[in-house]
Amino acid sequence: MFTIITENDESQWNDETGVLYHFPKRYLKYLQPGTQVIYYKGRIKSSIFKNTRLSPEPHYFAKAKIHSVYPDPESIKDNSFYAIVCEYVPFVEPVMAKISGEYLEEIPLSRATNYWRDGVRVIGKAIFDNILARVEYYAVLQNEAKYEQINSISNIADVDLESAKEGQPSLRFVTTYERSPVYRKAALLIHGTRCKACGFEYGNFYGDYAKGFIHVHHVNPVSQVKVPMAINPATDLVPLCANCHSVIHRRKDKTLTIDELKGLIKNNVNV
Repeated sequence: MFTIITENDESQWNDETGVLYHFPKRYLKYLQPGTQVIYYKGRIKSSIFKNTRLSPEPHYFAKAKIHSVYPDPESIKDNSFYAIVCEYVPFVEPVMAKISGEYLEEIPLSRATNYWRDGVRVIGKAIFDNILARVEYYAVLQNEAKYEQINSISNIADVDLESAKEGQPSLRFVTTYERSPVYRKAALLIHGTRCKACGFEYGNFYGDYAKGFIHVHHVNPVSQVKVPMAINPATDLVPLCANCHSVIHRRKDKTLTIDELKGLIKNNVNV
């Protein structure tokens, strides 16, 4: 499926460009895993956003793919969802929504007056390809390489916590897929910021200054991954406080499971 997704300069939705797309339930059938999407912005409404856009006019500004979709944990009656975005590539120049007086999207006659009200719009492959054909090819590749380089940077909160036998190369735990900030943010969205082992939450203890801070633990240690692979943030990543994360990786030859760590806390015994 090919879809246009709208991102407004000001919105009630908790979007994060290239990472998360927050949307109402009515669009769920259009944003399934694997859906190819093109980002769209409408006409600018406030000049304060001028420097954050490629154009003040309606335009397309990036391509991406839907990785996975999860219910919004704060929504009432599952009325909203989050899409995890992957393969995000921003355009260097805008692709205008209207060129030579013609829209790139096909607008049904029955929707002529309200077509642009839809934040998510299904398009055919021909329209999808036509939009991408107007993007400067080499500029996109250059931006894609730059974005992948950013994604490969490890998060400072958990970069050094790995269990592995001595003598293995230290670069073993730096991989683009496992350390992607997309997965970290998705995991926190799904699981929250309370430690899954001891229940500690930084914001409750330290106040607003530490609100949202937490380590993210890989259930399957990155050091044991032989090749780059995509992961499921719902099952492969869990939030842990710094103490629990350190203990879980305390021994180089063994990584504790979450249940084993909970057992230590409950029984206060050594393994």
